[in-house]
Amino acid sequence: MKKILIVIDMQNDFVTGGLGSERALAAAANARKKIENYSRDGHKIIFTRDTHRENYLETLEGKNLPVPHCIAGTDGREIYGGLDAGCRGAIYVDKDTFGWRGWRETLDGLLDEKTEIELVGLCTDICVVSNALILKCLYPENGIAVDASCCAGVTEASHEAALLTMRMCQIEII
Repeated sequence: MKKILIVIDMQNDFVTGGLGSERALAAAANARKKIENYSRDGHKIIFTRDTHRENYLETLEGKNLPVPHCIAGTDGREIYGGLDAGCRGAIYVDKDTFGWRGWRETLDGLLDEKTEIELVGLCTDICVVSNALILKCLYPENGIAVDASCCAGVTEASHEAALLTMRMCQIEII
């Protein structure tokens, strides 16, 4: 069976930087095993990278979340802990907002109606839920799953709320 793993924003700033947490560290450790398995089995892996500019604090997002993070050209924007090491043929998507608007173009030719899409990443309650819902809208007949053990939210309560939202929209939570 054809599978695609989408790793949402597993970047230094979200794991050990200004927006990092113990929950994010645990999620990254769990994600490492899953990434290695997908890579070993020859499945496609896509990494999204939250990417902001120096003017981040002047943007609407920056005004609502006034913590500069994942600024282009900084170490904080890089994939955490070499999670992408050894992922031959990985695709990288640099997105400037919560959800990636270019999923159709990115996935064109990579999937058919039987391809399973799995997401892991940070933050469950912002970028993971946004991308999962976009993908569900674009590909309603594909199986879409989120591995909760490989995700972390801003708080445990908001993580659980996001999982419930996705479950209600027929996204499988594993």
